[in-house]
Amino acid sequence: MAIKTEEMVLNMGPQHPSTHGVLRLELELEGEIIKNVKPHIGYLHRCFEKHAEAMTYPQVVPYTDRMDYVASMYNNFGYAVTVEKLLGIEVPERVEYIRVIMGELQRIASHMVALGTYGLDLGAFTPFLYLFIDREKILNLFEMTCGARLLYNYIWVGGVSHDLHPDFLRLTKEFIDYYRPHIAELNELLSYNKIFIERTANVGVMPLDTAINYGMTGPNLRASGLKFDLRKDEPYSIYDRFDFDVPVGEGKMGTVGDCWDRYFVRVLELEQSLKILEQAIEQIPEGDVQSAIPKRIKPPAGTVYGRVEAPRGELGYFIISDGSVNPFRMKVRAPSFVSLSIMGELCKGHLVSDVVAILGSIDIVLGEVDR
Repeated sequence: MAIKTEEMVLNMGPQHPSTHGVLRLELELEGEIIKNVKPHIGYLHRCFEKHAEAMTYPQVVPYTDRMDYVASMYNNFGYAVTVEKLLGIEVPERVEYIRVIMGELQRIASHMVALGTYGLDLGAFTPFLYLFIDREKILNLFEMTCGARLLYNYIWVGGVSHDLHPDFLRLTKEFIDYYRPHIAELNELLSYNKIFIERTANVGVMPLDTAINYGMTGPNLRASGLKFDLRKDEPYSIYDRFDFDVPVGEGKMGTVGDCWDRYFVRVLELEQSLKILEQAIEQIPEGDVQSAIPKRIKPPAGTVYGRVEAPRGELGYFIISDGSVNPFRMKVRAPSFVSLSIMGELCKGHLVSDVVAILGSIDIVLGEVDR
């Protein structure tokens, strides 16, 4: 005789520690099998796009910090690149190199948070501590440069707020040499851990056509097998000068595009960022970092869209200028917001415990989702 079950709606969050912020997931269950997941967002909304309309172009920079607050430097980077495109200005060579160095250090720090908290979500506490100890070294470099450890206001339109500290390049080289062996240690501790593999392999499989249809970008898209990275395919700043690889999901432990692949692509990206850093440190020229900063930013009327490869995917800024000192309209394409939209698709047919594994694998930050 078939057992009769009733559908139940269960709220996961907004106070649940594994929702990575104030996110509420409405789970539609039949027994413990998930029929659908509806994300409820807006608990962290700070009205960024409307604020930007009331600010001058330089004043918007600190507000960009507060979107993806785990990768603030890259939010600055994307905004500066877009406004410079609108103004048609070129920045000094030294500035370009400093931006790439800061951007790749930020990518490593951001992935450290993603990987550490992902292990924590699934019950592995030690890798989280190790990764956060190493992340402190990057935050120390940022603090040495601009005085801040989380929200930087560092990359400005036309330049950067401060030149590098005299010891910065030496200490960054030391960090690269120190950290490279730790990636192998992370693999031993977490990536190839039997329990971790069983929780993530063949769970939340995202086929490539589904990933493209949902607008996935960044590690989430590459884990499904597509080698697409804006730093290679549509180079901005000076990324076309560096030699690095674009890791993709290979289905090593399960199916291509599963939770383990999404996790492991980020591990592989740590190594590639170290390669870019080594080349940038080797090539960085001397020069002024503020000579191209405009005294007053008043772009001509028009529209512009600029996009960069942020740690969580394609971060895009769409700006409409009416010729005044304030943007008339600003729209942000936030990768976390797009990534969250696939939760319902990935969770169907899985268990409640798998929701934690799937949500952690797409690596969202609620500040960027809500803006």
